[in-house]
Amino acid sequence: MENKVTPGVAMLFLTVLCLVLILVGLQRVLKSTGQQQGGRGGILLLPGWVLALTILSLTGFFSDFSKLPPRPGFAILIPLPFVLYFAFSKKGTQLLKAVPPHWLIYIQVFRIFVELILWAAYLRNLLPVQMTFEGRNFDILSGLLAIPVGYFCFTRKSWSLAWAVGFNILGLLLLLNIIVVAMLSMPTPLRHFMNEPANTLVGEFPFIYLPGILVPLAYSMHIFSLRQLLGGKAIASSVRSEPGI
Repeated sequence: MENKVTPGVAMLFLTVLCLVLILVGLQRVLKSTGQQQGGRGGILLLPGWVLALTILSLTGFFSDFSKLPPRPGFAILIPLPFVLYFAFSKKGTQLLKAVPPHWLIYIQVFRIFVELILWAAYLRNLLPVQMTFEGRNFDILSGLLAIPVGYFCFTRKSWSLAWAVGFNILGLLLLLNIIVVAMLSMPTPLRHFMNEPANTLVGEFPFIYLPGILVPLAYSMHIFSLRQLLGGKAIASSVRSEPGI
């Protein structure tokens, strides 16, 4: 139990920090568009989802790998329809027009810290090597690339927006890669990577926040950014005219 403390505390801290950043940013956008009242329901969904993940992980729901698909996969996929609905809804489109585009890029820096936490867990023999950048997880590139892409595309505006589009597509592919690796490392009939330990840590508290919150956060920001960049003249125009900070 002792070896889980450091990576677990780091995962908990990173999750809380990301949630605070999202809620603060959302409040600012809602205030700038005068939609504070209408956005309260959406804001309440987030703590509700965190509570559900916490309770289910503490009761062992996500640690049961006897059935297919692996239950942590539900934590990844359940937010996706809500994210897509928001991105393409009328209200979501209006809100995305008010979001500074560099916010959606810079926030991906959190993935650097995710990878460091996974690496620390691997060093404590809590995760298999393929879940880290020493193995088959290259997701740290998304966090590292977010800094120059955000700066040169939106702050300095010396790079074409095509770089931002490419960054988002690459980030989604890197995310898909590690999701597949993670699923194939779990102790299910689908298991492909037979080295120990099996990938069971992500079903436990607080590591359930990785598939349940941090992975959806990563793909949501990519989807929202692509929606801004490719989603029509009104959104694309607001992206181009957004002043750098």
